[in-house]
Amino acid sequence: MAAERGEHRERPRDALQAEDFVYREDELILQGVAWPSAALSRFDRALLGAWQERMARGLFRYRLQELPTRVLPGAMRLLAQLNVPRATERRRPQPVRSVTEPFSSRHFNFTLIRPEELLLRMRRAPPADGELPGAEHVLVAINVSPLERGHVLLLPEPALRLPQILTPQLLRAGLEAVLLSARPGFRVGFNSLGASASVNHLHMHGFYLDHPLLVETAPAEPLSPARGLHLLLRVPAPALLFYTAGSGLAELARDACGAAGRLLALGLAYNVFVTRGAPPEGSAGPGPGAGLRLLLWPRRPRFEPEEDAAFNVALCELAGHLPLRTAEAFRELEEAEALRAIRRPLLPEPEMRRLAADLARLLEDSAAAAT
Repeated sequence: MAAERGEHRERPRDALQAEDFVYREDELILQGVAWPSAALSRFDRALLGAWQERMARGLFRYRLQELPTRVLPGAMRLLAQLNVPRATERRRPQPVRSVTEPFSSRHFNFTLIRPEELLLRMRRAPPADGELPGAEHVLVAINVSPLERGHVLLLPEPALRLPQILTPQLLRAGLEAVLLSARPGFRVGFNSLGASASVNHLHMHGFYLDHPLLVETAPAEPLSPARGLHLLLRVPAPALLFYTAGSGLAELARDACGAAGRLLALGLAYNVFVTRGAPPEGSAGPGPGAGLRLLLWPRRPRFEPEEDAAFNVALCELAGHLPLRTAEAFRELEEAEALRAIRRPLLPEPEMRRLAADLARLLEDSAAAAT
């Protein structure tokens, strides 16, 4: 997350400066994105150019070098990366005791970030007919302890002091950010409180990882096809899967946040991962597919950091991307050990299936009530 600067004095709102990035709906790239890809969209050039400029200016906690990377032998194709500085230089997570803990200005929050850490102010342009307003802006800031190249935070206006509970507005902005990128490796995600979120101030992560993941192509079982909801089992961490071919992003964001809200009501934590991906029937090839996959993992909350583990279990790890803390773990970690750690906080499959069926009914009932 962003660095703690040794002071908790809030900065005035007008100190938060970022380049305006206004985008049109026709800039969302729905077709033609495939591995390997060297293409850059206007969004990619703006984000990566500003990110690299901040790296050159020394605004991160460490200079990110090319990370040693290997695919663990096994059916899940887990991707291990050695990132020692993130483990040693990252600020300690904020202490919390509830998945719905209110925002507190006593702890580090994003009103404290330096203006130069902000890259972009993203805003959807209104339609040409001007009948509907554009989206509220979302700020794009560097993550000063980056996982990978282009690792950023997507922030609603920090002065709103929103707690770390995902909203449809922020999630839709994240979905659109994935579609604005011409790179199949740009993903976004969210960690709730109790699921490895380290700051209780609303934010999503975005980052580039130039490797395909199994969660993008594995087949899923239908739960509520009308709502785009499926159950994804043959992956490192079984998940609820929402899928869209690129339309209905507002509805997808609403449904996914409705399901996430139900999890919080049950006392469960959750992680979210958004990537380009194949339809729920799956794909035999490594390509990301033309649609979007949104994975939602319900899990038992944990509020203490796992100091001695090879890795924390957050959105990346659940998706099959393992940033590792030590060279020993990078050399010796095997798939079976990694899968045990990844799956430990998740619900047993029978409980997961019952919960998935309940969420499918909830979404269908909500859709019926809205018509």
